[in-house]
Amino acid sequence: MSENRVIRAAAIQLAPDFEGTDGTLKKVLDALDEAAGKGAQLAVFPETFVPYYPYFSFVKPPVQSGADHLRLYERAVVVPGPVTQAVSERARRHGIVVVLGVNERDHGSLYNTQLVFDGDGRLVQRRRKITPTFHERMIWGQGDGSGLQVVQTQAGRVGALACWEHYNPLARYALMTQHEQIHCSQFPGSMVGPIFADQIEVTIRHHALESGCFVVNSTGWLTDAQIESITSDPALQRALRGGCNTAIVSPEGNHLVPPLLEGEGMVVADLDLALITKRKRMMDSVGHYARPELLSLAIDRRAARPAFPMHGDTVPDVTFLPEVNHGNAGNSAAGEPAIDDGIAVVRPAAA
Repeated sequence: MSENRVIRAAAIQLAPDFEGTDGTLKKVLDALDEAAGKGAQLAVFPETFVPYYPYFSFVKPPVQSGADHLRLYERAVVVPGPVTQAVSERARRHGIVVVLGVNERDHGSLYNTQLVFDGDGRLVQRRRKITPTFHERMIWGQGDGSGLQVVQTQAGRVGALACWEHYNPLARYALMTQHEQIHCSQFPGSMVGPIFADQIEVTIRHHALESGCFVVNSTGWLTDAQIESITSDPALQRALRGGCNTAIVSPEGNHLVPPLLEGEGMVVADLDLALITKRKRMMDSVGHYARPELLSLAIDRRAARPAFPMHGDTVPDVTFLPEVNHGNAGNSAAGEPAIDDGIAVVRPAAA
């Protein structure tokens, strides 16, 4: 992948449709049309945007959340399925790379999942948030190390994490060792208040500086009517306002355009990949600035499975999706070496 390229990226801030998956999906497709009309080659949507982030779980106790949780099950996204097919077709039509957050349903469990579609429409990454945060643990299951992968796309080498996964420095480092060029981060937005937006600001700018990559960050937005539909308590409604910071940051830690802090819309900026080398010339955290003989990272990239074969028996693999590029397949197909090859700082755990 040439470093003398300029990629136009769009970070999209939208309100979901609480009435159902189809309404939110339509907003995704319409936003892709708009972003493509602006010349975007990469579009990033908020965390679990389809059908919506489970805001109810933040302000309601578990004993009162059963109906909302079941409704989320009914509207969640099956991968692959109608939602992924629609987004795939729109990505292919526009030749645009799409990073979309969904509530994924896998039989009896829900997951906070990030989907990456390449510009030819292929679903090249499906990763699940490794540790849901606080109230989210009542809603989603845990992801595993198989999703800590950077994938080669038409826009460059893309990595993704959701929300407070960015507070796990080893998860970020796992992507840094794979030389991500564009990091796509997603947050729910419309939560906690201005302090959440401030925390996002610190988080994405720090990762851009430390990784030496671009960060394209998207947060969600709730209207007053939506907030009132979640809770009638004015005190709890305050917990569902603010916290939006949709932004695009350069490897030097600078905003390329002013961030979007409220309302629906998108921010669009050109990413000059040459700035990555400019930054890493001074500080390459996984290269000349690393000390792998002193500090290194062990990663278990095996997919977590509830059953596995022993003594020659075979168990059908129900977790692997052939149409989803797990691991290194996309990188090898693009002429890149396997992710583990030649990366001294990624080492297997000691016996």
